[in-house]
Amino acid sequence: MAEHLTPDQFIQRIVGAGLADPGVVEQARSELGGQETSLADTIRVMQGRGVVTTLQTEKILRGDRTGFFYGPYKVLYLIGAGTFARVYRASKDNVEAFAIKVLRKRFRDQTDQLEQFLREARMGLKLRHPNIVSIYDVDPDVRNPYMVMEFVEGQTLRELVRIRGTIDPLTSLKLIHDVASALAYASSLGISHRDMKLSNVLVSGEGRAKLVDFGLAALADRNNPEQVADCPNARAIDYAALERGTGVRKDDPRSDIYFAGVMLYHMISGKPPLTETRDRLARLNVSRFHEVKPIHELVPDCPPVVNHIIAKAIEVNPENRFQSAAAMQADIKKAIERLERGDTSRRSDMNDEGPAQHYDDDDDLADEGEGRIVMLVESQANLQNAVRDRLKSRGYRVLIISNPNRALDRFIPGEQPPADLVIFSAAELGNLALEAHNVFAATEHTAEIPTVLLCDRRQERIISEARRGPHRKLLALPLKVRELRGAIAQLLAGTPRRTF
Repeated sequence: MAEHLTPDQFIQRIVGAGLADPGVVEQARSELGGQETSLADTIRVMQGRGVVTTLQTEKILRGDRTGFFYGPYKVLYLIGAGTFARVYRASKDNVEAFAIKVLRKRFRDQTDQLEQFLREARMGLKLRHPNIVSIYDVDPDVRNPYMVMEFVEGQTLRELVRIRGTIDPLTSLKLIHDVASALAYASSLGISHRDMKLSNVLVSGEGRAKLVDFGLAALADRNNPEQVADCPNARAIDYAALERGTGVRKDDPRSDIYFAGVMLYHMISGKPPLTETRDRLARLNVSRFHEVKPIHELVPDCPPVVNHIIAKAIEVNPENRFQSAAAMQADIKKAIERLERGDTSRRSDMNDEGPAQHYDDDDDLADEGEGRIVMLVESQANLQNAVRDRLKSRGYRVLIISNPNRALDRFIPGEQPPADLVIFSAAELGNLALEAHNVFAATEHTAEIPTVLLCDRRQERIISEARRGPHRKLLALPLKVRELRGAIAQLLAGTPRRTF
């Protein structure tokens, strides 16, 4: 239950919790002037000046006295929550490049869950690879265990598939190539992942896939090849079913390969190949693996080279699968090279060549953007470059930001806005872009600043929930830059040009 605080009490809580130095708080407070102010105004200024985040504010209002720090790391935002743990974005020494994974309180007195959490941390400390989310530190204190992880600006592969529906074969292969590279490296250390699924792959803003959550990983027992898989943690029932059904020992590295193939199938078809059920006995039934439809039945124009990789990865007989992640990685690399040479009959408008087809202009108003500053909030580097180059060629100044929350923080009440118009791209950023677009419309000091929200036509919920109005514009992807420029010109028609 939220406490009823006065503005002074709220400010005292900020300082008392160690969230900001008193001088910083007072400097922000001076914006309020000497008159009596409301708690809402105080919160708005403190958040607008970056003194506190939304999460920190909620905790203060709830009366929380702890949970603002884990060791020297200051908690900023909640970025993920699962059954067993929460993950927060955190800063240390003013560097916001950390993720803190914290075991939920109700599991801290459960020995098996605590040991699994700490095992994941210890396992991760051994792994240093560009396609594996790094773990930097771990605090095993049973009262408050946490691990410090690399912060990845992006989203999970499951979120990406949910937003896009399907991912084109070339992009899918590139993502799975990264995954296979991570598996090959881990395997070289005798480590298998044991929990391969879309939600355990993070995709960065640059399009790189990174494996996360080695919580069910185990050192492979190379000295006991006769050990047959037993039934593990509930999150790995599929592994148990596959290994029991094919008579291989637990931790067979080819099991990870099978489920990497499942992920590739799901990305390209938009559907999971294995029947999904919560029934434990049904999931342990090996017949599920024999009933998978060939990918070409769902995606008739999927390139044959991709069909081959999927079919080989998800062979039920482990002897017919790729025998190592390195072998799978090598075949994927060859397939990528073939597709990049044009050896395919299918090209999606979401592949890595995307900018040319999304953004295309053909007239000669080279000075239309003179005196205009546009901010683009987009996480994909290729689209950032494409839009920036085309708008700059028309005279616009373009600011690029990959995080919608940081874009909001740049607009400070009473100061000149850093941009005349903001473009939020929801294709990759999803709800974050939607929320930022709506906040601009609802917040007093940004309500008059135009925003454009770009979204895929399949993002029906985002389209339905986006704020409309004279300063808001929704454009569907894919689109041509000419359409975007027309929307910008319309929204800025009454805005004076700047003098640089």
